[in-house]
Amino acid sequence: MTKITVNNNGPLRIEGEFHIADAAGKDFGLAGRTVISLCRCGLSENKPFCDGQHARQGWQSTCEARELPPPKPKA
Repeated sequence: MTKITVNNNGPLRIEGEFHIADAAGKDFGLAGRTVISLCRCGLSENKPFCDGQHARQGWQSTCEARELPPPKPKA
């Protein structure tokens, strides 16, 4: 199972079996990693991966878990 954690004032941490693809569908080479952090702040120079810029720039964002409404029916 894959677990995604939304870290307060930080990145999205992905753990487990996964692959990450660009908009064209080409996979990023993750070199066998089973844990990776994705940038949420938009400041990383290594997007989509986190490089710690959020901490150096003082970026802040908290996100608490909540229930989403049911999806709208597709037309």
